[in-house]
Amino acid sequence: MEIVYPTMLKKLYKDLGKLPRYHVSLYIIIPFIIMGFAVLAAIVSSSLAGFASGKGPARSELVFWATAVIGMLAFGAGVVLIRLILKPVEQFVERARKLTPMTSTPAENLQAKSGDQIQQFTHIFDQVTNVLSRMESKHYFPQIIGDSLPMRGLMSLIMKVSPTDSTALILGESGTGKELVATSIFEQGLRVEKPFIKLNCAAIPEELLESELFGHEKGAFTGATSFKPGKFDMANGGTLFLDEIGDMPYNLQSKILRVIQEREFYRVGGSKTIKVDVRFIASTNKNLELMVQEGHFREDLFYRLNVFTLHLPPLRERKEDVPALVDHFIQKSSNNVEITSMSLQMLMSYTWPGNVRELQNVIERAAVICDDGYIEPIHLPAFITGAFDNADQGIPTFPATAPLDDRLAEIEKNMIIDALRKTGGVQVRATELLGINQRSLWHRIKKHNIDVKSIKNNRF
Repeated sequence: MEIVYPTMLKKLYKDLGKLPRYHVSLYIIIPFIIMGFAVLAAIVSSSLAGFASGKGPARSELVFWATAVIGMLAFGAGVVLIRLILKPVEQFVERARKLTPMTSTPAENLQAKSGDQIQQFTHIFDQVTNVLSRMESKHYFPQIIGDSLPMRGLMSLIMKVSPTDSTALILGESGTGKELVATSIFEQGLRVEKPFIKLNCAAIPEELLESELFGHEKGAFTGATSFKPGKFDMANGGTLFLDEIGDMPYNLQSKILRVIQEREFYRVGGSKTIKVDVRFIASTNKNLELMVQEGHFREDLFYRLNVFTLHLPPLRERKEDVPALVDHFIQKSSNNVEITSMSLQMLMSYTWPGNVRELQNVIERAAVICDDGYIEPIHLPAFITGAFDNADQGIPTFPATAPLDDRLAEIEKNMIIDALRKTGGVQVRATELLGINQRSLWHRIKKHNIDVKSIKNNRF
């Protein structure tokens, strides 16, 4: 026997989706609900009173009119009550629409027009929460550039760990801004008035690292002509940031573990125990768990450091932050420059293996070499312009021997064609996507001999 229920259900859902939808204002629904409960209560009360007196349910005309009056009064009270509640909400929503940069999808716009107040309010409150979250992030972490969800999640974690003395371990690829995060934790922490000492474990030779950390006594080794305090001495009462701790020599790791556990250490060449009160923040671009398995990093130190872990997302996973980062680096530049839309598109299409640091270097270089105040694609490195190969945009990869002008011309042509396709050949909308004016678009269409009519007819 053939089962037809799934097919019937699909058809039923399809037919239901075609039915017209009607939305009734909350000003009507809620008062009617209140009135209904009041009328029901009046009827039940009169019935119970009749049974209690032994005369059966009361059905007199007086009861009918009393119930009607109670219902009308309840409806009026409901209207007043809902107005007192909803009016401030509507005023807030209206102000929020004017003051905050709301973004809506087509479906949300349709809901707003349809009059579904609950969905409208929910959407507005979500948008306001989103905007307030961004404002809070910019207020507390002005140096961290990024409004993407991964970055806002990271900032939320920073806010949680900062006002504690917990050890923080920052993980992330090179150039993602681990030192900036460590600085933010310190600035929002309890020890902000105390010293903040940084040490890059990968930048100091192994034979000197122990002395840098713990200090040394006079005569401790050849060349130690005087007493020298270490980083732990300097950070006492404050915070010590051990950058790239994954590069710390294995023999030193046990001594760092002792300081974290016992809050004491010995200076090189000394026999006196030195007590210290330090908060630890560490960072690395290496996989410490894998290093533990391979025997290159102490397991007990890893667990001591791994109290509160923050993972920094690479730039390729938050490309929506690229425009804000570019604008930030341009503002920091000594030259008064701007970036063209095409150049920004190329930067957003690149994978950035060097992350934010690489982007900063690219912008600084471009700002120096551009002459007319605009960063054009020609001012970007060849590895970026050559890598601008996006299958979704239909932009091909060029051979390394192709002239740069030819590659840029083809990229420009394909970007214009893609914008026209997305807008159905409507040039006014295409200019918004490309970030140029209509006259500029018209000249470029003419220069590249683009057939707009064919694009409109889907024949291009």
